Amino acid sequence: MLLNDLLLVLTPRLDHTRAVTFFQKVGQLHLCLPYVKSVQSHNNKVINEALNNIYIDNEDYDSLRASIDSYNNFDNIALAQRMEKHELIEFRRIAAYLFKMNNRWKQAVELCKKDLLFKDAMEYAADSRNMEIAEDLMGWFLDNENYESFAAGTFVMYDMLKPDVILELAWRHNIMDFAMPYLIQCVREYTTKVDKLEVSDETRTKEAETNPQPLVMGEQLMLTPAPGMMPMNNMYGMNQPMYNGGYMGSM
Repeated sequence: MLLNDLLLVLTPRLDHTRAVTFFQKVGQLHLCLPYVKSVQSHNNKVINEALNNIYIDNEDYDSLRASIDSYNNFDNIALAQRMEKHELIEFRRIAAYLFKMNNRWKQAVELCKKDLLFKDAMEYAADSRNMEIAEDLMGWFLDNENYESFAAGTFVMYDMLKPDVILELAWRHNIMDFAMPYLIQCVREYTTKVDKLEVSDETRTKEAETNPQPLVMGEQLMLTPAPGMMPMNNMYGMNQPMYNGGYMGSM
């Protein structure tokens, strides 16, 4: 349209915030969409939110995700709360992603659990570095008899899980086969650590036997009498000062 051509020519002279706000008020923002996209590189909050709203109205979740990843100047939490109840699962997935970006790990994982987005839930729990969230998710898998996701979670969230907790959960639910790969990996990891410690200890022992360290004596303290005090050797009548050519002994 000629309108977009005009706006693109006038781009260096326009106040983009005022221009986008004006077209929003008159309800004609879609007519100048090419212009709005061309100036999004300024990462302006008004422009970003206007485009995000258009993508939501058009149910274009791919463009919305690309916009969110490229331009972060917008109200993240407000957008996430708006989309967490959207009828399309992909928009709810983006809502969980936004919660995760703002360190609202529990909300992100809970939203993934509602939509059965198991992979996203495990990844967000692992990124949170929160052991409580990870263990709660593993327990939720067992409560829903989702043993395959339980087994996958032991590796996706490996660093956030304790072997004794996984062993107890697997034993109580009679699913040791699903936990066995994780337990084998744990045994291997701990065995490797112990082997390295033994080698390191043996190396230190051999170095100590080959190069014994001499005992270092502390520096000898030099004690000097304070002014006006009799030297220690005078207490035994030795090295007494002479007076008038002789020694002055004790009376």
